[in-house]
Amino acid sequence: MTAPLSVKEQLAIPRVKMAELDPELRRAGFAEVNRGLRLEEALREAQRCIQCKSRPCVQGCPVEVAIPEFIGALAENDLPGAAAILRRDNALPAVCGRVCPQESQCEAQCVRGIKGEAVAIGYLERFVADWALEHGERSPVDANSSSAGRAVAVVGCGPAGLTAAGELARKGHQVTIFEALHDTGGVLRYGIPEFRLPKTIIDAEVAELQALGVRIECNVIVGKTLTLEQLRAEYDAVFVANGAGLPMMLDIPGENFKGVYSANEYLTRVNLMGAGRDSAATTPIVIGRHVAVIGGGNTAMDCVRTARRLGAERAMIIYRRSEAEMPARLEEIKHAKEEGVEFLMLTAPLAIGEDGKGWVASLRCQRMELGAPDASGRCRPVAVAGAFFDLPVDVVINAIGTRANPLLTASAPELGLTRWGNILSDEQGATNLTGVYAGGDIVRGGATVILAMGDGKRAAAAIDDYLASP
Repeated sequence: MTAPLSVKEQLAIPRVKMAELDPELRRAGFAEVNRGLRLEEALREAQRCIQCKSRPCVQGCPVEVAIPEFIGALAENDLPGAAAILRRDNALPAVCGRVCPQESQCEAQCVRGIKGEAVAIGYLERFVADWALEHGERSPVDANSSSAGRAVAVVGCGPAGLTAAGELARKGHQVTIFEALHDTGGVLRYGIPEFRLPKTIIDAEVAELQALGVRIECNVIVGKTLTLEQLRAEYDAVFVANGAGLPMMLDIPGENFKGVYSANEYLTRVNLMGAGRDSAATTPIVIGRHVAVIGGGNTAMDCVRTARRLGAERAMIIYRRSEAEMPARLEEIKHAKEEGVEFLMLTAPLAIGEDGKGWVASLRCQRMELGAPDASGRCRPVAVAGAFFDLPVDVVINAIGTRANPLLTASAPELGLTRWGNILSDEQGATNLTGVYAGGDIVRGGATVILAMGDGKRAAAAIDDYLASP
């Protein structure tokens, strides 16, 4: 065994750079862009962690992964130990290692980042999680739950639902997930493109949960096929995590023309149903030559990068603020630029024009400038008087956000809701209905995968406590 490095030696190690697929190759298909670390790279990066006593990275993680411990085990080349620690705290580590915004959460709190670059926690999480999947390392089971053996229904097979199901199954509960779509993963599968999150990773993570005993029933729409009251009658507790899949509308003229998509519809057709990617796919999609995506978040990046891969000669982001205010991850913006995406900043859509046959032909735009900060803390976009222009486009994708789909909540009028239609719950996910908990986007509105997972983990602990009470 080699002698441990001094702190000075640790601080001298540069942050690892992950290999990426060449941009020219990316545009030709949907292969994953980030290629992962080699063992020697992961071991060297793990040695950068100085194992500080304050552990701020853990506080920055919504699922409270024991980050110093799993990285410490990895630094000692104890991969089984690192995997056991990671999977104990995170039900979907291979997913999180790919799509979690570590740069604004755990890595943002890393002590190494004060005077240099933070430890690449996300890269190391991905490495250990992928190793665990490849070598059949299973999630540890908690055999000490006093309420084991109770039946719990989970509505939705996305990140919040999968996390809650895994946590509850590890405590010995009989968990059944009810999923409206015909496949598992929720937004992980229909909303995130293959080049960011391969479907094989989702399948492997779901299989891990099924190995714990989690049952999954697809094609079940709670609110239509079943009601929430039926689930309450049949199960000891219910966790609602059906997401927020109803798109927010642009409310501009021409929004109903052919060739206008919501981001959810566009990504679902491509990611879940193979539209535009597989010649055998029966789901139609318009392959635009000039595509405008309205929005500046990660979903907008997913849409515009997908359009580029489907053959768009000109794929454009239309965003009403400047690049500095964009909520998308810096990595996603970087990758989009490398792939030839154009960024039209300080631009707002006014109207969609058509070709006389109902098909999209143009996008009328307004030049903007930044004014005083608004409630979000970002500078408010203000229209520049008389500054209009028309952009020739044949596809417009609305990626400005989503809101709660009322299908489930409309069938449960006694369930407490916010004025936006989201489910009201406390910090542990408890709703106003006894035994019913909720989390993820149906509570938060649109949020990140890891925040939804944090909701699922907290709710699972609360459900376990509830089931143990007399």
